[in-house]
Parts: sequence; C-alpha cells; structure tokens
Amino acid sequence: MALLALGLVAAVALPAAAQQPNPNGPIIIPKKAPTAPQPPPPPPPKTKATNPEYNFKVNVPEVALPVTVETDGGAFIGHLHKNNFRVLENGVPQQIDKVSYTSDAPITVVMLVEFRSQWWPFIYRILEASYSFAQQLQKQDWMALVTYDLRPHIVVDFTHNREALYSGLNQQQIPGFSEADLYDSLAFVIHRMNGIKGRKVIVLITDGLNTFSHLNFDQVTKIVADAHNVSIFPVSIAWPLRQYLQENGMMGTMQDMNYIVGDNQLRYWAKLTGGRFYEPRFEGAFPDVFQDISAAVRNEYVVYYRSTDRKLDGSFRKVKVSVVAPNGKPLKVVNEKGKVLKYKVIAKNGYYAPHAVQ
Repeated sequence: MALLALGLVAAVALPAAAQQPNPNGPIIIPKKAPTAPQPPPPPPPKTKATNPEYNFKVNVPEVALPVTVETDGGAFIGHLHKNNFRVLENGVPQQIDKVSYTSDAPITVVMLVEFRSQWWPFIYRILEASYSFAQQLQKQDWMALVTYDLRPHIVVDFTHNREALYSGLNQQQIPGFSEADLYDSLAFVIHRMNGIKGRKVIVLITDGLNTFSHLNFDQVTKIVADAHNVSIFPVSIAWPLRQYLQENGMMGTMQDMNYIVGDNQLRYWAKLTGGRFYEPRFEGAFPDVFQDISAAVRNEYVVYYRSTDRKLDGSFRKVKVSVVAPNGKPLKVVNEKGKVLKYKVIAKNGYYAPHAVQ
C-alpha cells in the first residue's frame, strides 16, 4: 500500500510540473511497471498449548464428637462451653467450630434387641425392664424398635409415639430362630440412621454373640466407626445369663469364653462411638441401667470441628478430648461444699477419614 500511494502521488505531481515550461523540452515519463503482488503475511507464531487452570477445593467433612463429662460419682457436669474443650487428632490440636448440648434437643433412638429362641424367656424379662428407657423419651424424639435373630426385624419404625413402642415391646412373645445375626443387624440399623440429621443413639440389648452373619467383626467395626453422630450403648445380658446357665449346669468353658469375647466387642463399639457399656450383674439392675442411659443421652455435648488433616485417605484418626478452664488451665470442679471433685471425659476415641471420590 505504501508503494502504491507513492505511485499515485507521482502520477499527480508530475503532470502538474510538466505544465510549467521546461527549458530542455518535453520529457517522457516512463511507464511504471505494475506493482508485484505482495506476499501474504507470515502466519502468527504458534503458541504452546497450555493446560487449563482449575481451582480444586477439598471439602473436609465435619467431625462430630459426642462427649460426656461426669464426676467419678456419676454426676454430669453441665454449663460447659466451646472454650472449655480441647481436641487432639493424632496429637495435633484442632480448631473447634461449635459445641452443642443435647438436653432439650430431639434425638433419634433405635432399640436393637436380640430376641432369639435360645434364651427367650430370660430376654423377655429384660425387655420388660426396657420400658423404663422408653418412658424417658420426649415427645420430639424419634424412636424405633428392631429385633434380630436370624435377621433383623423392624417391629416399630421411627415414630414420636411412645405407646407404639410399648406395643411393639409387648408383641415380642416367642421368637422363631436360635441364630444371632448381630453384625448384619447392627450394620442394618446404622445404614438406616445415616441419612438422619441430629443426634442418634443405638441401645443394643444383647449377649454379644454372633452366630450367623455375612459381615465379620472388622467389617462391622468399620461401619460403626464411619457412622456420623451415632453413639452405641450396649447393654450386655451375658453376666446374668452365664449365672443362670452355671446354676443349671449348662455352662461350658468354651461357651463362657465366647461370652467374654462378646462383651469385649461391645465395650470396643461403645468406646469407639462415645457411648457406654453396661454389664448389669442381675436382672433387678436393668431398670437403673436404662435410666442411666437416658440421663447420659440427655446430658451429652457434641463437639464439631473440621480436621486439619485434609487427606481423604480412609485412615483411622485417633482423637482425644479434654476439658479446660477458659484460661487454658485444668478445669476445677467443686461441689456445693467447695470440695474438689474428680471427673472423667467420655468421648469416642477416633474415626475413619472418608475416601476421596475417584
């Protein structure tokens, strides 16, 4: 274009100059050769392909720890706040988001009861004692009754009606099978509770034996540990049952060992979930046990935090909960007479981190 523009200027200017007298005579303006076409511009340089930039955000699941603080005498310590709690996960301090208190909050309770034909007259008397627990439930609570023998049976599904629970307990007359599917039944109840929000409790009445199950102990324990905001309160009937069998000459050494192993499993589940294990020594103690469970459920704190360990690797995280004074020093508890009281913190001892979605 620049050359073409100059050509046009010359074509216009020279004729104008030729109109003036030229002392040398006319001149011949040579014919300008046609302008050769310009080569096309070179292509733009190729840029290296770069990967698109993504922002990854890992949502760390919220951890909920049921916690009970009580004196050695069994009195519950209330009026604790967020700054009274400390949480260590694998030894690393955690930032607590909030602490709730369950005294008036609705809870979801499942009574999971072993009811098989082997010792059903004995277990039926235990069921009668469980009325005292049902009476402690409040109108806003959800409650259900599930029994198990060869498989779990939903006797009363979730309801606010305590009368329905009483009716379900009364319906347990004569079971049909002698097998005990404890592991599958416990997993069944936990899976049904996982989609429910809020505080959840399983009262497990059992001798601790598992004679028929698809799951093994490790598998059901993983399910128990993964359960969100669920506490298990096992009530073992093994001790009075062993006494009953011994008195009637029906207890062998291996059977006695099986009951001991069963109780150890129940203790572990209680500790893993922040619940309590009960081992009443005689039938008359069961009403007090159920009243104690009700009091414990109503006087729990729930401590919430998000782990500083953001790896979603399915690993087990050890958790330790302690209570302190607002200034960070050890919490001092005194009674009305000013006497310093010893106390203990009951909380779950760990959880399994979730796996990352592939």
